[in-house]
Amino acid sequence: MSLQRLSPSRASDFKVCPQLFKFRSIDKLEEPVTVHQARGTTAHLALQRLYDLPAPERTAETLYSLFREAWTEIRATDEYRDLFGSVDEERQWGVDSMALLANYFSVEDPAQVEPLDRELDMLEDLDGIVIRGILDRIDRDPDGNLIIIDYKTGKAPPERYALSSFFALKIYALLIRRRLNETPSEVRLMYLNGPTMYRLAVDDAQLDAMDRQLRALWSAIERATETGNFPPRPGKLCNWCSFQDICPAMEVSSAQPIRLSAKAS
Repeated sequence: MSLQRLSPSRASDFKVCPQLFKFRSIDKLEEPVTVHQARGTTAHLALQRLYDLPAPERTAETLYSLFREAWTEIRATDEYRDLFGSVDEERQWGVDSMALLANYFSVEDPAQVEPLDRELDMLEDLDGIVIRGILDRIDRDPDGNLIIIDYKTGKAPPERYALSSFFALKIYALLIRRRLNETPSEVRLMYLNGPTMYRLAVDDAQLDAMDRQLRALWSAIERATETGNFPPRPGKLCNWCSFQDICPAMEVSSAQPIRLSAKAS
């Protein structure tokens, strides 16, 4: 089977752990949704809709209302309908979510921001490899430079570990360069839990390097698909993996919680 297209998130999966990529992209195994994913999905939709409104209406109370409206829609779907065990649990989740959204206004004033685009569906053929993803937001700064922004509702990693978190955003910068024939000047990871903003300047040399890395990943995925060899790569992220009970790198015991059978390489 030849690889048809690749998303930034699936490219990240393969880079972190080829076995995880296989579970998600080849085997297409379902993963249970979590309250954290529910918060992220709902917050992204609320923030997208906030910028549909005139600048004076982009207030905290409006964002809270948009979050509640978005959650009403999302929770009615089969995927999220039975997520919470009780009304009190769901109510506390809502309170915690509002506190997280309040942090957004300490990072930037949405009344002063006019995004160039939001939730931008991108499908680009990079001379033989096809990459598709959805970009949270792209702005122009006061100097006219393109800025790519990704919202995160999880906790920010320590700054010394943040560089790897920019991997997917640099792919999006590469796609934007191809589509607009213009190189973004910066990518930003906006963590609402904190809040914390990590910023990384980008240039053509970095994006050329990302292009080469993407092509190497594409080739590695095709080789793994041909051979069926997707080696697991144990590490700290295994603690949050949905596939611990079937991963060959995990030691399963009926009497004990599932734990790593090997240290991170």
